[in-house]
Amino acid sequence: MITKTIQAIYKTNLGVKRDEKVLVFTDRITPSEVLHENALCMRERLRDISLLTAEIGKAFTKKISYYEYAATGSHGAEPPEELWGIAFGKQIVSELKMHKLLSPLIKKEVTDKEINIAEAIISKNKRSAVNVVIALSNYSTSHTRFRDFLTRVCGCRYASMPIFEVSMLETSMNVDWKRLSKRTKSIARIVNTAETIEIKTPNGTYITMSKKGRKALSDDGILTKPGSFGNLPSGEVFFAPVEGSAKGRLVLEWAPTRELKSPITLIIEKGIVKEIIGDEPYADLLRAKLNERDENKNIAELGIGTNDKAKRPDNILESEKILGTIHIALGDNSSFGGNIKTPFHQDFVFFKPTVRLIKKDRSETYLIKNGVLMP
Repeated sequence: MITKTIQAIYKTNLGVKRDEKVLVFTDRITPSEVLHENALCMRERLRDISLLTAEIGKAFTKKISYYEYAATGSHGAEPPEELWGIAFGKQIVSELKMHKLLSPLIKKEVTDKEINIAEAIISKNKRSAVNVVIALSNYSTSHTRFRDFLTRVCGCRYASMPIFEVSMLETSMNVDWKRLSKRTKSIARIVNTAETIEIKTPNGTYITMSKKGRKALSDDGILTKPGSFGNLPSGEVFFAPVEGSAKGRLVLEWAPTRELKSPITLIIEKGIVKEIIGDEPYADLLRAKLNERDENKNIAELGIGTNDKAKRPDNILESEKILGTIHIALGDNSSFGGNIKTPFHQDFVFFKPTVRLIKKDRSETYLIKNGVLMP
């Protein structure tokens, strides 16, 4: 089943053609990372999956590249210059460096004007870029300018698979893709009727946010059109809430890859995390990350899970796709409709939510009640 599911990534999810350029990459453990045994094993297996995926890909395309780089240490951080060179081609990277843009792009220290110049350089030479990316790095590249330029400017198809585990090939990746796509797009249409969203969960989470002027997007795993981007496993509807609009409290019971020993509460005011309450060890890690940059405190995303085969709560890549859950992210949202740029993006999943949609005319409807999708 594992081989067949990986083959389906090339055939069904990405529709790879024989003459297309495909890039598969992962990130290496660095000496500065302190990993427990389980995390170490997971990272080592991720590399094995990456190598196997690249090897299987040779049956689908004559032009496949594989690359490993030192882990950046943060979801949403830009990958290194070497990967930009492989993905975009030497000509684009040379011109970006000539205009002194590549280093600021990697550090996420560019102005809108500089981004426009970079886009023009890339657009002029976009034929040198790869056609397909399978991103199997531990740290997510989904919310990066690297990914955004590849998909939006170059038309590359991009499957983002951070912290992927082999068990997913038999569960959340083993789905009826047409049925999942239909469900996900239907939920996105419903969410797009709302201007305000209210969320409550049994653990004490309560938050409201504005969606006014923002479009909910669907991640359904079908990435065959030019410029397509999504996670694998897939199955979510997501959008960037209006900055400054979120208020309430988030009660975290799960870190990205484990259950917390005790809950952590985030107090949200004017769209940012104002306070972190809790003595669980992860609270200190989160405080340190949010104190690095004010932008990291931003309520960046609301997502709604749509994958009926996703089950495990201890891996954020799969848990945020569980049908009937919601997830809320902090940090960067610039790559999917928001205005906050920062090398950080972290999601947290909430179970058994009640989601109320409030429309422009103030009429209301429930999307989810106690974790059950409403008909």
